[in-house]
Amino acid sequence: MAARKLYGAIDSTSTMRALVSLFDHELEFEFVPVDLKAGDLKKEPFLSLSPFGQDPIFEDGDMILFESRAIMRCISHLYPKPGKEQVHMEPKMRGIAAAWIDVEDHQFHPPASKLISELVCKAKNGQPANEAVVAEEEAKLARVLDVYEERLIDSKFLGGDKFTSADLTHLPYLYHLMRTPVKRFFEERRRVSDWCAGMLARPAWTKVAEMVEEAGRKV
Repeated sequence: MAARKLYGAIDSTSTMRALVSLFDHELEFEFVPVDLKAGDLKKEPFLSLSPFGQDPIFEDGDMILFESRAIMRCISHLYPKPGKEQVHMEPKMRGIAAAWIDVEDHQFHPPASKLISELVCKAKNGQPANEAVVAEEEAKLARVLDVYEERLIDSKFLGGDKFTSADLTHLPYLYHLMRTPVKRFFEERRRVSDWCAGMLARPAWTKVAEMVEEAGRKV
């Protein structure tokens, strides 16, 4: 049994974020599926591991972490791949990458998550999207992507000239949004489009996408 465990729901974007980080760092771990609809994380023993009852939960020896972005950051610092580290050693660049992780959390995530709720989740349940909400959130996302397009003039990736957690953290939402009409907002911005395509082609993300799609076929 692997010393590391990740507890979560495969269709959860937060769990996907932790999974792709683990795969990208080529770490051995055991994935333990939980049923969010059944309220598994609101019960023991999970509630002792994640006090807010949210996924994912990462267990690595005697260390237990919750919150997917914290898990992602921890993995990148604890298990850097020689020559392919997802963190900068220089403090200045490390601060810049950290700023773009926060941008994803506070600027990109809010409209992206609402659009996924309207265009993906509702569609799965046979419900129509609220077009007014979609239009409002598309406008917010477009403004964020305009900033990204400008940023990518100066560097290959958001956090600098190498792939870091600042880029990786976007992957679950990009996966869903690129399967909706919102895809056009990425394609209209050449640098954003290239950045997005490159990340979605990463072998680690391909593994996560295959897990998600396999789970969907079993439903």
